[in-house]
Amino acid sequence: MYLKSKLSWNVVIPADKMDMKGLLLQRAIITRLMEVFAAKKATKDLGYFLAVTTVQSIGEGKVRQQSGDVLFPVDFTCITFKMLAGEVLEGIVDKILKHGIFLKCGPTEKVYLSHLKMADYQYVPGENPYFMNEKSSKIEKGVVVRFLVLGEKFIETDKEFQAVVSLEGDYLGPVA
Repeated sequence: MYLKSKLSWNVVIPADKMDMKGLLLQRAIITRLMEVFAAKKATKDLGYFLAVTTVQSIGEGKVRQQSGDVLFPVDFTCITFKMLAGEVLEGIVDKILKHGIFLKCGPTEKVYLSHLKMADYQYVPGENPYFMNEKSSKIEKGVVVRFLVLGEKFIETDKEFQAVVSLEGDYLGPVA
């Protein structure tokens, strides 16, 4: 799910980058905000950070005594992406294994669909393995699949999410 979030972060501008001309200072603050935003990647509560949409306000700078750097409080809105249990999404099949499928969905690259959660489908081995059901519906690499999110987990060290999904439900499976 895409979420619009309002955040307040502190942006630090190094003393050597300070220019007291208003527009150049504002540009330096926004540029630094974008760098920090991109580096943060994701958080457990908000999901993946995708884009800063608006900068509401830039507060008064406070000089850090030791370094001379200036800290500015910045209020902004952004778009994030987070999978939620019970949500129906679509992903692209990335890897097929005997015991299941790995999909990619937006910035989430580790979405797992177990063969136990796609009851009608049988694994077909070969150079390009795939899953197929009795109605000749085929799931192979590159196919778009609609699925139900069962659960997600945030891996703090990698700043990434992993999800477990299912095809058990109406209108789930390969998208024609």
